[in-house]
Amino acid sequence: MKLMMFAHDGSSNRGCEAIVRSSTKLIKEKLNGAKVFLVSNNPSTDKKIDLLDNIFDGSSTPIKKYSYPWFISSFKLKFYGDESYALGKVHHKIIKRIEGMDICLSIGGDNYCYGEQPGWYEINKRVKEQGKKLVLWACSIGEEDISTRKLEDLKLFDLILARETLTYNMLIEKGLTNVKLCADPAFTMEKEELPLPEGWQVDNTIGINFSPLVMKKNHKSKFAVRELIKYILKTTDCTIALTPHVIQIDNNDYIVLYQLYEEFRETGRVILLRSDLNAIQYKGYIARMRFFIGARTHATIAAYSNYVPTMVLGYSVKSKGIAKDIFGEEKLVLNLEELSDSRKLINNFNEMVNQEEEIKQILKTNIPNIKKMSYKAVEDLKELIK
Repeated sequence: MKLMMFAHDGSSNRGCEAIVRSSTKLIKEKLNGAKVFLVSNNPSTDKKIDLLDNIFDGSSTPIKKYSYPWFISSFKLKFYGDESYALGKVHHKIIKRIEGMDICLSIGGDNYCYGEQPGWYEINKRVKEQGKKLVLWACSIGEEDISTRKLEDLKLFDLILARETLTYNMLIEKGLTNVKLCADPAFTMEKEELPLPEGWQVDNTIGINFSPLVMKKNHKSKFAVRELIKYILKTTDCTIALTPHVIQIDNNDYIVLYQLYEEFRETGRVILLRSDLNAIQYKGYIARMRFFIGARTHATIAAYSNYVPTMVLGYSVKSKGIAKDIFGEEKLVLNLEELSDSRKLINNFNEMVNQEEEIKQILKTNIPNIKKMSYKAVEDLKELIK
């Protein structure tokens, strides 16, 4: 059985790495003899994932202006409104791998949260034309993200695995019958514990992750996070560990966090974790924190899965849905609009501190069930194969 993962942008986003790592391990544990291949937009970043059977280059190929494909594409688009030929050329590195596979897994968890995706639609269509099984793996989609065209694409899938109930319920309400509920595979990902950096306080270090993505959507959010750091330094004796989780060009947590580090480094209580760690190494640090405050979903999953009380700087359905499935409510998740209000951040932080033991107990009770839901995705995959 050969499975191809695609719609993966590369492991410089440690959340994407976490999905590939954990999914590959789950599949190989439960599907005897399964071979897992990754088609990546940035394959050089994925070499650290040793469970994969092979990694292929899936980067887009622009159509050169005035070339033969360019003229054909222009003609088809102008006179027939047909973009299929052009998209086939742009994504041919992925499409050419379909033939040798049995199942194709679209693994970008929130790819469908960012407008129309004609490239993915075309690839999905080609998968079905070749008679292969097509699976949307551990996804989150908001109702505001659904369009008529996207809904038609979602109907092509043999199986859609929604990683939280908000997405699952919405897709069912839209009339889809190919949807099953699971949990994000990264809840099951192992961790690697490196030596603690200088200044780390055992059982008394608070992790903070912040992202340029959030800052771009809410320009005032950085000032609110700065005020929260000041408040933590003033009212506690904790160390703060600034924790990057996405290290991409034009989307680099480390740059934003370094600016905060420079501002507070003289306090002696703010440290900055390295930018070259992989997903299991970041999880190893996050697992040893007392509290975690994070914007990146898979950084918060690393915390939740190790029973670390967590406050989420949420900006999409996935953050809200995951928290709801764990706590029965969207607990300690701030909406994007709220992130510019330092008082709300501080109030949520105080709530987390005051309920520390209660939150840890809920996590210890419920996370094992969430991990079982991660494994359920592979069980549903097995049923599809039958």
